[in-house]
Amino acid sequence: MSTNRTFTMIKPDAVKNGHIGAILEKITAAGFKIVAMKYTQLSLRDAQEFYGVHSERPFFGELVEFMTSGTIVAAILEKENAVEDFRALIGATNPADAAEGTIRKMFATSIGENAVHGSDSDENAAIEGSFHFSGREIY
Repeated sequence: MSTNRTFTMIKPDAVKNGHIGAILEKITAAGFKIVAMKYTQLSLRDAQEFYGVHSERPFFGELVEFMTSGTIVAAILEKENAVEDFRALIGATNPADAAEGTIRKMFATSIGENAVHGSDSDENAAIEGSFHFSGREIY
């Protein structure tokens, strides 16, 4: 069963490069409502836990190091068909493969520093949103 919420993070590369406003503009222009948002930084422990599903993969250490290298913007977004629509908006993980006009095509610098995270399923959207926000922070 699909829900109408998804989770995203604007990653340290996009924050460092000054793309927060432009990315948020693309998100809201695509019809998403921001129901929770915060500017924060992941601790080593938080990044290891959040990306734990990838702990056995060769890129895990590099991913954790990157995600703890600077501030992020975490957000819960609301729209009908949120997960699928947001995945289409952000584009392929590798910006070289991303469609024109997608967030990653416009703002990512590499497959590793790809500007934004987007939940890949309704179940993960709920888990990831709850990881970053308490119920009283979601409107």
